[in-house]
Amino acid sequence: MTDLTDWFLAALPLYGPWLVGLTTLLSCLALPVPSSLMMIAAGAFVASGDLALAPVALAAFGGALMGDQIGYVIGRKAGHLLPAPGSKRAALITVALEKLAQNGAVAVFLSRWLFSALGPWVNLAAGASGYGHTRFTLADVAGELVWVSAYIGLGMVFGANLDAAADLAGNVLGLITAGAVAIGLGLWLARTLRRPAKDSDQDPAPATTGD
Repeated sequence: MTDLTDWFLAALPLYGPWLVGLTTLLSCLALPVPSSLMMIAAGAFVASGDLALAPVALAAFGGALMGDQIGYVIGRKAGHLLPAPGSKRAALITVALEKLAQNGAVAVFLSRWLFSALGPWVNLAAGASGYGHTRFTLADVAGELVWVSAYIGLGMVFGANLDAAADLAGNVLGLITAGAVAIGLGLWLARTLRRPAKDSDQDPAPATTGD
């Protein structure tokens, strides 16, 4: 673990839900804080009776929602401050815009927990592109509920070993991602295989000539 992560974990018993909420807020603004690990650790403290579940869950959820909304507003009001073209962050914004154009609310929902590294950039892209605030918020709430519930729940069950809980979270998300990719490839292949048949059905009949 890094020194920063160690500091956050050491400070968790002192500041409790406030620190959990701060880390989820900052992570949704693309700042490098160990928000997922903090939720796992907070879940472990809940299981041991050192923290209460409701304040921890509400703080984590509220911080995440606040961070997402701030990112959306920044994208809407200050689009000119987005990363310059050619930079790595600009490439992430481009990917986020493409995902929004293709999948809309599904992209927002999945970027809260399954593709969380893309989440802050989806927030900015949604605001900058004029994506509807109500649709964004509804998908945001649903996705953050999954993220917060999953990681605090893991901490409550496996929190005695934070490394094992973090590895389990990564493995589970990896399996879900692989499954989603497999389903997507299967649907694409099915459409590809059907297309020639449809095209052949629509081919015009050869012209006949009279005697």
